Amino acid sequence: MERQALANKIEHIYEIMRAEGLSILDYVEQLSWMLFLKILSDREEERKLTAELKGEKYRPVIKEEYLFHNWPRRFDAPSLKKVKDVRAFYEFISTELWPYLGSLGGSDELNKIGEIFSNVSLKIHDPHNLLEIFQSIEDIRTDEEDTHIMSQLYEETLMLMGREGGAAGEYYTPRPIVRFMVKVVDPEIGETVFDPFCGSGGFLVEAYNHAYEKAKSVEDLKKLEESFYGQELKPQAYLIASMNTLLHGVNAKLTKTDTFSEDLHSPGELYKIILTNPPFGGKIKESNLQNLPVRTRSTELAALQYVMRKVKPGGRVGIVLPDGVLSNVTKSYIKVRKELLERNNVFAVVSLPQGVFANISPKGGTGPKTSLLFFERGKPTREIWYYELVPPNGKNYTRANPIKDEDLSDALDKFEAWRKYLETGDEEWKKKALSENSWVVGIDKIKERDYDLSARNPNRKLTIEYPAPEEIIASLEEKERGISELLNEIKAVLGEKP
Repeated sequence: MERQALANKIEHIYEIMRAEGLSILDYVEQLSWMLFLKILSDREEERKLTAELKGEKYRPVIKEEYLFHNWPRRFDAPSLKKVKDVRAFYEFISTELWPYLGSLGGSDELNKIGEIFSNVSLKIHDPHNLLEIFQSIEDIRTDEEDTHIMSQLYEETLMLMGREGGAAGEYYTPRPIVRFMVKVVDPEIGETVFDPFCGSGGFLVEAYNHAYEKAKSVEDLKKLEESFYGQELKPQAYLIASMNTLLHGVNAKLTKTDTFSEDLHSPGELYKIILTNPPFGGKIKESNLQNLPVRTRSTELAALQYVMRKVKPGGRVGIVLPDGVLSNVTKSYIKVRKELLERNNVFAVVSLPQGVFANISPKGGTGPKTSLLFFERGKPTREIWYYELVPPNGKNYTRANPIKDEDLSDALDKFEAWRKYLETGDEEWKKKALSENSWVVGIDKIKERDYDLSARNPNRKLTIEYPAPEEIIASLEEKERGISELLNEIKAVLGEKP
């Protein structure tokens, strides 16, 4: 099917959902489980054909009567377009199929199906609308060509969802940021890649694409099949990540769980690569505090501790963090940063301008001021390469003016020179890594300032700049959080509950 025809079909489905009063996040969620069933059915058809060609017995993942391509038979129709009993179709989906799928378990594939359908709900309430949507989906092929187009359309919807802000933005990291982080960390064939807060699965998809380009043999492709892992707590995000990775051909092993429920004093499986954007501004549950080596209510500081302990020795981490984690003066923050620098080589920090993450600000505005932190586990930090990203043409990033891949090209060029320096020790490469927007800071300097890792560009002239009102508000909110953390520490010393 041509891209425009497929795009029109998806837009028609969204129009039906819009008439049901659904939000864009609902569009993605509802389309995800519907496409999931279609793709599952088509894959089962392929498995059945393969088994027959080999003379083997075919065993479907779910009961054959519940596979998408067998639905019309239930209504004595050659296709869903010929189904006349709309009410009976709706009852089949809502009261028979859904409970069956939600009860599945016993294998990785069945567990995934069971988790999806026991944690999301059917939000299309008009029987005619539900049938019309499935009639449109029936026409979509899941061969290589249509799947490729569908994956692009799905990604565009996720991008639109991210720009809507609020809850939708929690699941979406701007793809230029994701691609930049993947290039810096540079996953190799055979290295396990893990995102403990996977949202829509963007890091896993881009890491797969990056590694796939290096594949040169069938053996390499087999290794890729076993290399990608993710965790997500929220049912909607788990479903979206499942669909997004499936459409992009990533055989990701996803788990629906609270990442902070793992005891970091004795962490389980470790991974060679961790790429993630943890939840900002959240609170750790009381029952999970004991799992953290340094107790904190801050989800960001807890996430930093988590990735420090879940990456293998010699493994690499790229993590998005609000600037407060890099500079907060409370004891818990300083202690975590000190451990980070003593046990890991923090080789790069990229400071992002306000507005890059406007899409995840629940109150609107420019969103949190963030930085990208990169480190390798197993050896102490000696010096850190910093880069300060400045929006081109003097325009601030907003939802309407999002960051683009080309905006990060200079940062990537300078980092590649820094990578060469780290590999060779050649001072000429180090010189090429420096510019008006990039500089290097030694560990002694960082120790002098209480392990403050925030970016302080020494090349920038001191000028008086008046921030926008929303930037002032964001700054005040960050300071308020810092004060709250400090008060909690004081109360803890005095024996009071925070």
